[in-house]
Amino acid sequence: MNGIIIIDKPAGRTSHDVVREVRRTLGVKKAGHTGTLDPLATGVLPVCLDEGTKLAQFFCMDMKEYRATMLLGVTTDTYDVEGTIVAEERPVVSRKDIEKALLSLVGKRKQVPPPYSAVKHQGKPLYRWARKGIPVVSPPRPIEIFRISLEELALPYVTFEVVCSKGTYIRSICLEIGEMLGCGACLAGLRRTKSGFYSEKQACCITGEEGEGKKEALSASIISLADALPDFPALRIDRPLAEKIRQGYQLAAGALAPYDIPSLDAGDMLRLIYDRELVAVARMLYRSECLPGLPGQEQAMKILRVFTGG
Repeated sequence: MNGIIIIDKPAGRTSHDVVREVRRTLGVKKAGHTGTLDPLATGVLPVCLDEGTKLAQFFCMDMKEYRATMLLGVTTDTYDVEGTIVAEERPVVSRKDIEKALLSLVGKRKQVPPPYSAVKHQGKPLYRWARKGIPVVSPPRPIEIFRISLEELALPYVTFEVVCSKGTYIRSICLEIGEMLGCGACLAGLRRTKSGFYSEKQACCITGEEGEGKKEALSASIISLADALPDFPALRIDRPLAEKIRQGYQLAAGALAPYDIPSLDAGDMLRLIYDRELVAVARMLYRSECLPGLPGQEQAMKILRVFTGG
């Protein structure tokens, strides 16, 4: 059962819990998610199945969109409302103050991961060090916030939407905003509304129905490997070339001569499809326009991943 399924993760469960339930319900051998959501959070969680687990590396680079609610005036050790309160102060702020703080975060910047997170230090997640009372400050990591906007203000609660790069911690954003406003803040609620191409409208709920009904509902929601990366242009190839690729062949310019290659730049990625099956994901080594002028044996694309089934 190869492909991906977009799950609407319920609150109170870890991403690992969701993957385990999907694997058990569908009876697949392998399954994995493409980006952790905290137990507090809900929303879009792509889960890769069997051969689909090879796609995880391509989803990990996707932009994420969130709707977050923060609580002003409360600071906790976990940066969210489930942690221990370490400071409290009555927030005396205006809408303009909050909007200014939010907008100041837009752009490329570095962010320190929360002490209670899955980022590893000496091979162990930070949350394990934190639970032992051992303070560890992880090095700042590069992130980018593309867009952030205030959606609702009902002090002491503030709801905002943010579009950001992978690896961005919304809990840390709340902490920073609280510091800028001088009253402290923590995350009170979080929903991932989009992960790359996939939005909450496409997400499948895993609560409610059980047994065969649940299995049928999940099975009907599986996205095939060939359709799982719609942002990557597709090149449809014939069976002989598909078999050569699956045997380890790296694509030379001469082998691509019969095909109409999409207009791509060097570094762009594309899907190689035979019939209705994803054969491989490849990266262009030259611009499409340059391929006809290359020697026939010159490698034109680099095969990044090969798939043995649909």
